[in-house]
Amino acid sequence: MIDDPRQAAQVLRTMALDEELKARIPGDPVLGPLARKVAARYVAGETTAEALARVAEVLGRGHRANAEYMGESCRDPERAGRETDVFVDLARRLPAGCSVSLDLSHIGLAISDDLALENGTRIAEATAATGREMIISAEGSGRTDAVLAVHRRLCERFGHVGVTVQARLHRTAEDLAGLLALPGRIRLVKGAFLEPETIAYARDDKVLADAYLRYAQLLAGSAHLCSFATHDWDLIHAVDDLLGDPSAAAPWEFETLLGLGPDRLAAMAERGHPTREYVVFGTEWWLYVCNRLAEDPNRLFQAVVDAAA
Repeated sequence: MIDDPRQAAQVLRTMALDEELKARIPGDPVLGPLARKVAARYVAGETTAEALARVAEVLGRGHRANAEYMGESCRDPERAGRETDVFVDLARRLPAGCSVSLDLSHIGLAISDDLALENGTRIAEATAATGREMIISAEGSGRTDAVLAVHRRLCERFGHVGVTVQARLHRTAEDLAGLLALPGRIRLVKGAFLEPETIAYARDDKVLADAYLRYAQLLAGSAHLCSFATHDWDLIHAVDDLLGDPSAAAPWEFETLLGLGPDRLAAMAERGHPTREYVVFGTEWWLYVCNRLAEDPNRLFQAVVDAAA
């Protein structure tokens, strides 16, 4: 029996990394429909059309939008090319005020850095042509070096390619120093992946909040394009305090994930800060939803309610 919320979170993160479960659960005739009910709170849908409809709602509420076609650890080069086609199409169809996010392992990084760079270049060209930002998402620490290497090579050609950094990782202080010299938005998150404490702070460690605020202050003082992506009210208020007077033209923005924190975004928008909601879609929602539930054990109760609804 699991009676410790931290143990429940650990189990969920382990499940998220199980590729057999990822393939089996959505297609299971009994578990699949229940899992989809839980996922619907956090995922816009499985198609680009469904994602565009949710993006329109976000824009209608006065926020910017960040759209990601979910997927990771693609090990088939041809499929990685087809998945890249979806991102290119998304870049062309998104309205103004939107950015495109992606995992590099979705488009070839699990095969080779060169393939990820090739497919990432196609997406960078499509987003540049349509005036959209491109944001590379964070992955597990085992891929961080490769992710940053591909990002750096893309920055040699493009000025609109951003990257996500995790406050949890002990290496982030050093990584940020290099990223501040590159163009493109820096998106700061806590980090949700299963990591040993030799590599990352525990999610419930107070030191993590201190690290997040330290990096937020560095970003705010640098005037570099950045996003503060968190649902933690204490962190949001603390970041708001250190930013000073808000401005619609500020280089920063507050960001929350679809299904989480709409009240946070509304509050920051009312304060005058730029705000953005992260809209995810696609059929590979298993890892994403498990990580969302693991971040806050109280969401497990909501998941039970959603599954039974």
